[in-house]
Amino acid sequence: MAGRKQEEGLQDLTLLGNQKTRYPADYDPGVLEAVDNLHADRDYFVKFNCPEFTSLCPLTGQPDFATMYISYIPDKKIVESKSLKLYLFSFRNHGDFHEDCVNIIMDDLIKLLDLRYIEVWGKFTPRGGISIDPWCNYGKPGTKYEDMAHFRLMHHDLYPEKVDNR
Repeated sequence: MAGRKQEEGLQDLTLLGNQKTRYPADYDPGVLEAVDNLHADRDYFVKFNCPEFTSLCPLTGQPDFATMYISYIPDKKIVESKSLKLYLFSFRNHGDFHEDCVNIIMDDLIKLLDLRYIEVWGKFTPRGGISIDPWCNYGKPGTKYEDMAHFRLMHHDLYPEKVDNR
């Protein structure tokens, strides 16, 4: 394979390579872009780690900081990484609870990609002496991925003392 061709999803991208990138000031799922998955014939994970995720407490307006982990098994589309970076940046002035942020991210990626499986884990830094680390997942209904999602949920973080997230 010589490389991805324009007709394989590149012609639809507006952010990658654009030197006049606009950084969203407010939550904006419309910034997300997808390209064709050239390997839809197999299962594989795509993983993103965003150690500089920020959002705001909806009541106090104080900043919350997290490492956001996103892992998914694509179907016909994959998310373009610069658009994902700008999308996650758009939470910077967004006021929501930690649990809401991870679920919103997951829902927006499901809507964009119609993927097979996804999990989103936000490991927030402690504030007020407590950390909150919400985790959510989804498997496409009626498929083996739905069973996978249930299994991973039931077995998630069974040994939290071995989770080094700070």
